[in-house]
Amino acid sequence: MSTLPVAVVGAGFGGLALAIRLQSAGIQTIVFEKRDKPGGRAYVYEQDGFRFDAGPTVITAPNAAAELFALSGRSMSDYVELLPVDPYYRLTWESGFSMDYNGDADAVAAQIAAKNPADADGYRRFLDFSRAVFEQGYLRLGHVPFLDLWSMVRVLPQLVRLQSYRSVYGVVSDYFRDPELRQAFSFQSLLIGGNPFAVSSIYALIHALEREWGVYFPRGGTHALVRAMERLFTDLGGEMRVAQSVDELVVRGGRVAAVRTADGRETPVRAAASNADVVHTYERLLRGTARGEAAASALRRRRHSNSLFVVYFGLRRPPQGLPQHSVVFGPRYRELLADIFDGGALADDFSLYLHNPSATDASLAPPGQAALYALAPVPNLGKAPLDWERIAPEFRDRILAQVERRAIPGLREDLVLTKVFTPLDFRDELNAHVGSAFSLEPLLTQSAFFRVHNRDAKIGGLYFVGAGTHPGAGVPGVIGSARATAGLMLADLGVAP
Repeated sequence: MSTLPVAVVGAGFGGLALAIRLQSAGIQTIVFEKRDKPGGRAYVYEQDGFRFDAGPTVITAPNAAAELFALSGRSMSDYVELLPVDPYYRLTWESGFSMDYNGDADAVAAQIAAKNPADADGYRRFLDFSRAVFEQGYLRLGHVPFLDLWSMVRVLPQLVRLQSYRSVYGVVSDYFRDPELRQAFSFQSLLIGGNPFAVSSIYALIHALEREWGVYFPRGGTHALVRAMERLFTDLGGEMRVAQSVDELVVRGGRVAAVRTADGRETPVRAAASNADVVHTYERLLRGTARGEAAASALRRRRHSNSLFVVYFGLRRPPQGLPQHSVVFGPRYRELLADIFDGGALADDFSLYLHNPSATDASLAPPGQAALYALAPVPNLGKAPLDWERIAPEFRDRILAQVERRAIPGLREDLVLTKVFTPLDFRDELNAHVGSAFSLEPLLTQSAFFRVHNRDAKIGGLYFVGAGTHPGAGVPGVIGSARATAGLMLADLGVAP
C-alpha cells in the first residue's frame, strides 16, 4: 500500500470534516488552504476588538459535528461549547406583524392562530410533512453518494410520494393561507441558496432538522467550531498548510498524482479531494486535462445560486431586545426573488438577514459594545455583472438605514465601524464561480445524482466535498458530504472506517 498522503484542498467545514474522517481512519492527510486561516465561508474577521463571523451563524444538527470527535473517542465539548439559541429567529414584516420561531410547537401555533386561526392546524400538518421529508431526504439519503443513475431511480418512488417535484412554496401554500405565513415557512431554502419558488419541496426538511436537535451558536463564534475541528485534525496527526494556494492538481496516467501550490512546490499524493468551488476545480486546478475542460464547460452552463452582500458593523452599545437571528422581510417576496435569481439588475428593495451574536455571546465585541452583520441576497455576477466597487458604499448605507428603521433605532449614532463583502469578494476571495454564495442552485435537476459526484468518474483519485457535491450547501449538508466522500475514499484506499 502506498505511504503517500492524501490531500484536501480547502479548509471549509466540508474539507475539515473530511480530513478529520480520513485522519481518524489512519490516512495521513494534508489540508491546503489559500487564506491565512481555515474556515472558507466560515472565516472570521477581527478589527478593533470586534469579531465578525464571515458567513454561517446557525449550527443545526450538532450531532453531525460531534460525530467527528467521537470517531477517535473524543468529546466535542472538550474542544468547543455550543450555546442554545432561543428563539431560533425572529421574523418581521412591513405590515408590523412579527413572530418568534423556535422548537415550541404550541407557542408557534399560538402566534399563528393570532395571525390567522385557520393556519394553526395547517402548521401542525406541515410539521408532519416536514418530518417525513426529513426522514427520507436527510436521515436516509443525506450521506449516501449518488454515483450512477440507478442510485437515483431506486429512490424515485419515495421522492414522488413526498411531492419532491413541487416547489417548497407550492407545498407550503397547501398548509398556510396567509401570505406572510407562507413566507415564514418557505424562506428557509434561501439558507442553502435555493429560490423557494423553484427549489424542491424536499428542502422543507429544514424545519424538522431544526426541531430535531435545536439551533446552536458556538461560544466565541462559528469560527470557534472551525478552530475546534482544526485542533482535532492536528491532534490526530494531520497537517494543516495555510496560506498555501493550490495552483494545480497534477494528473499523471489518468490519476491525481500531486498537488502543486502557487509557489511551485509539488507534493506527491495518492488521492485528492477538493473543497474548492467545483467550477474552479475543473477549470483552473485541472486545466489542460480533457476532463477538466469538458466538466468546467458543462458546469458553467448550469444554474448557480444567488450571491450575497454582507455588511459587518460594530455598535457602541448592544441593541435592546434584538434576538441573535432576525429576518426582515421587504415589501415584495415572489417578485424580489425573481429579480435575484432570474433578473439582470439589482432591485430597489431587499429583504435582510440580521445577525446579532452579542445577544448570545458578549465576548465577540469590546465590553459594552456589539458586533453584528446584515446580509442581503443579491444576483450572482452571471445574472447581473454589476460594478460592486462603485455601488457598494451606497448599497451599504441603504441596508443600514433599513436596519435602523426596522430593527435598531439610533443605529447610525452608535456606529463604530463597517466592512462589506460583495459578490466580487465571493469570486476573488473564495474562487466562487460568478460570485455564487452556495455553488450550484439546489434544484431537483441539480441534486443527488445530478449534482457533481462525490467521486469523479474519469480521473482516478479525484473526489469532491462541500457545497457543490451531494447533498449540498449549509453546515449539515457539507459535513454530510464529508461522510459520503470519506466512505468512498476509504473503500478505494482499502481502509476500513
